Amino acid sequence: MSVPIDGAVAGPGHDLDQPLLLKPLVYLEEGDEVTIGSPDGESYAVFPAEGAELVRMLADGITPREAAARHEEAHGESVDMPDLLSVLEDLGFVHDGTTALPPEPAPVRWQRLGKALFSRPAWACYALLVVLAVVEMARHPELAPHRSVLFFTSSYTAISLTIFLGQMPFLALHEGFHALAGRRLGLNSRFSVGRRLVYVVFETSLPGLIAVPRRQRYLPILAGMVADVLAMAGLTLVAAAVREPDGPQPLVGRVCLALAFAVGLRLLWQLFFYLRTDVYVLLTTVLGCNDLHAAAAAVLRDAVRRWTGRTRVDLSAFGPADLRVARWYAWLLPVGYALTLASFATVLLPSAYQMLDGLYGRLRGGGPVSGILDSATLVSLLVAQLLAVAVMAHRDRRARRLGAQQRA
Repeated sequence: MSVPIDGAVAGPGHDLDQPLLLKPLVYLEEGDEVTIGSPDGESYAVFPAEGAELVRMLADGITPREAAARHEEAHGESVDMPDLLSVLEDLGFVHDGTTALPPEPAPVRWQRLGKALFSRPAWACYALLVVLAVVEMARHPELAPHRSVLFFTSSYTAISLTIFLGQMPFLALHEGFHALAGRRLGLNSRFSVGRRLVYVVFETSLPGLIAVPRRQRYLPILAGMVADVLAMAGLTLVAAAVREPDGPQPLVGRVCLALAFAVGLRLLWQLFFYLRTDVYVLLTTVLGCNDLHAAAAAVLRDAVRRWTGRTRVDLSAFGPADLRVARWYAWLLPVGYALTLASFATVLLPSAYQMLDGLYGRLRGGGPVSGILDSATLVSLLVAQLLAVAVMAHRDRRARRLGAQQRA
């Protein structure tokens, strides 16, 4: 959007008669607002249309004073140009003039793969896969998701490790679909493997998505859930393929059904908007909100304070779109919490109770030696995990404290 300009000066106290050197910027017009940001998506802001017009003039090399004069002539309003320059500086849009401008972005890798994964033939295959899985579940109800499939073996250690380790490929698939859906649009999405305490996590960053037209953002946001649905369908079909017509389900099939149920739980949790899930991000994108959750929580607190006669909550920090939606969305928060408690009460707690009750019975000597060893192994793994979490948390806290002392 901009090119180096001889004699340009940037930074605080900028000469209004000298052109401003701006970094390359992207512009997304939506109604009366324009989102302006860096191509990497690291920094962006929403400007009114008139403000975006000023930024475009500055990017084209027009001096700030001349841009302000043109703005006043066109709109009949003066502009606080030093304030605008300060905003652009804070956003990191102003180039310091001491280094070369960022090079043109390199071609996006894996873009063809992203386009292929979300092409019409691919969607037809996905639809066929899901339909076949639903048909098999209708023909054989034991293939349908149910918490009983989690106990595919009598070994609690095997159940825990299989569910924990078996979910890793599907978590990677979930995030990979997010990343490739972004690559399909030409975004340099980043897929990475990280750590939260002792847990391995997969993360996807979609820089620049905010500057993509709103309708094109929906697929990158929902792509992870598409992967989850496909994973459930594929695992169900594998279980159906190895199923014995007149016998018990083989171990491979039982493991597939257990993993499919665990993936299904993650899909269910996507509906708990207050956790800021993919569905929440989709909702805020469709409705044009910036921080709907915080606005809704503030609106809910304000209503409670109003009913109890206490000091009202200041809602001026939130944008009009957030407040407009929060008026009704706020009442979904208690509903979401209730649904979460219901899922815990009907799925997680009964499953945990069944396992703990079995552990207790075995360790009391109510089973064979193999069962006691299995239970002891699981308890040891749980204790080791808790100790590792405590050690890592202590180490991270000490590192932050030392870092704060060094900065002081």
